[in-house]
Amino acid sequence: MKRRFGLFLNIPSFQYAQPLPLAGFQSSVIHSVREDDESMKPPSHVKTPAQYIASLPADRAKTIATVRALVNKHIPRGYEECLVWGTIGWTIPLSRYPDTHNKQPIYYVGLSSQKNYCSLYLMGAFWSASQLEQLKAAFKAAGKKLDMGKSCIRFKKLEDLPLDAIGEAIGSVPLKDYVAFYKEVKKK
Repeated sequence: MKRRFGLFLNIPSFQYAQPLPLAGFQSSVIHSVREDDESMKPPSHVKTPAQYIASLPADRAKTIATVRALVNKHIPRGYEECLVWGTIGWTIPLSRYPDTHNKQPIYYVGLSSQKNYCSLYLMGAFWSASQLEQLKAAFKAAGKKLDMGKSCIRFKKLEDLPLDAIGEAIGSVPLKDYVAFYKEVKKK
């Protein structure tokens, strides 16, 4: 089975929730998509977030569109929405910070439709112990089950998410702080 890998970096300025693996950030969070599973990748003609959503089944498109609107409402100024690594991503564009280790924009938030669920990638929760604890507490207070990998919250419907807490987490890291932390981690 062949896999395609994309490197997602998280760089907010807080204490790490996870240790930096393999000499700093070189392989921090790796998202893999099976190349032989077309259901997990957008069609090749999809070039924009709107096209990505339009390519989804109606029920999934509504869910992804609603979460996208939430992210756009709360994302701090300076991040750019784009299609990156087969997901809708909010990144630090290369025009604002071109000196990345892999010559790709620095990934902050991502949203995708997988075969059996949707994924919301919150890089702040991967690196910030306090942000991760706040998210866990918000899920618990709302009576919702948190299904989370290192930075990926998996959900099937909007009702699975405490939307206010997610919006707050997304809005909590200004671009300048994210860049400063990236520079700090890159030195190590």
